[in-house]
Amino acid sequence: MGGRMVPFGGWDMPLHYGSQLDEHHYVRRDAGMFDVSHMAVIDLSGENCRVMLQQLLANDVARLKVPGKALYSCMLNEAGGVIDDLIVYLRDGGAYRLVVNAGTAEKDLAWIQPLADTYDVTLTHRSDLAMIAAQGPNARQKCLPLLPASQQQAAEALKLFYADDGEWFIAYTGYTGEPGFEIMLPQEQAVALWQALNEAGIKPCGLGARDTLRLEAGMNLYGQDMDESVSPLEAGLNWTIAWQPESRDFIGRQALESQRERGGLRRFVGIMLTGRGILRSHQKIYMGEELVGETTSGGFAPTLQESVALARVDGNIGECCEVEIRGKRVAAKVVKPPFARNGQRCIK
Repeated sequence: MGGRMVPFGGWDMPLHYGSQLDEHHYVRRDAGMFDVSHMAVIDLSGENCRVMLQQLLANDVARLKVPGKALYSCMLNEAGGVIDDLIVYLRDGGAYRLVVNAGTAEKDLAWIQPLADTYDVTLTHRSDLAMIAAQGPNARQKCLPLLPASQQQAAEALKLFYADDGEWFIAYTGYTGEPGFEIMLPQEQAVALWQALNEAGIKPCGLGARDTLRLEAGMNLYGQDMDESVSPLEAGLNWTIAWQPESRDFIGRQALESQRERGGLRRFVGIMLTGRGILRSHQKIYMGEELVGETTSGGFAPTLQESVALARVDGNIGECCEVEIRGKRVAAKVVKPPFARNGQRCIK
């Protein structure tokens, strides 16, 4: 379809299909689709799955009460750093499905396998599956007729962060701040679905639009906004940590508790430029002459028509700051992300 291909996480991926800006607006205003088959799908089965995952993940899979329910979590090292962020789904029979990032998949599998062996849990990397994300206010409606007939009614009724686990695995999840489906299906069926979605008016979109959409939605990108040197407490992901029950000793818990007790944690905030320029990652942030932080992700936000960034800053930062862009300090304001979701601007 004319995608401009670039290397990404060991894969060749489309940066865009002609216009990154148009693709961004398709998703905010109508419907766009992404080939996200580079994401790794990992299935876990065995009697001890739940207990294993309660040790592996900072969030608690005990919150998943019914098959199909999804949970977002970080997987931490002993120092409390983020090995990866992922989505875990409960499946029938006490099995689970993880969806992890492409660039960390090999590392994730190597981290999980010894724990799976300890708990006698079977780990299966589902490289036989493709994954297509259809996102936007009209994406679900346009998708429904193209889904297996046996799943259309259930898919239409799905609530956010639930999945229907049938012929295909159809999840109401996404990485854009818009409603839609993430569809996992046998790879040999993926091209036909992609073409059918395109014919239904769901436009193909690339990595560029995916990044501006997730940035506007205030969603972290692994490797930029957090990594193994950053804890979820300093990545705006406090809400993904299940502290109760206190008896659940997940990997990294002791380090996180020490960080909380020690205090002085950095904050994860949004930055909006009020002067002229474009925000990027790794730009220094100042209050007066004091260096108070650094941007982690940044760019032009097409929905807002402004330049925005996510940033890690000192806890005492005020409402205004300056960002160093090409050797000059430019005025900016500190805000709480997200910047835009569900087609609407979130920042006044």
